[in-house]
Amino acid sequence: MNKKSILKLALLSVALFALSAVARAEGAFDEAPTPIRTQAPVYPEALRREGVAGMVSISVKIDESGNVVSTSVSKSSNPGFDQAALEAVAQWKFKPAKKAGQAVAVSVVLPVRFNAQ
Repeated sequence: MNKKSILKLALLSVALFALSAVARAEGAFDEAPTPIRTQAPVYPEALRREGVAGMVSISVKIDESGNVVSTSVSKSSNPGFDQAALEAVAQWKFKPAKKAGQAVAVSVVLPVRFNAQ
């Protein structure tokens, strides 16, 4: 497995964990949205060279079809990572959240981690 595949799997597992935690905490839906297509962020080269790691929490609005309709930064350890995280998550596609068996629009927060390793 190459480095890019490992990064995508790690990102997906973090997202799934975060979404299930949000679902339990908020109770806004019965079934959490599930990523079906993800895009790993592009690590800013200057930060990679310097060995800088960080995390960006992205607020994501997902419509009833599972499309990302808006993203914003809710928390960031380094503003240099913000744009890369926003651009990556904007390309994601989800199996929509469900409430009482019906697809619903939801807002969730996804952590996007950048590890310099």
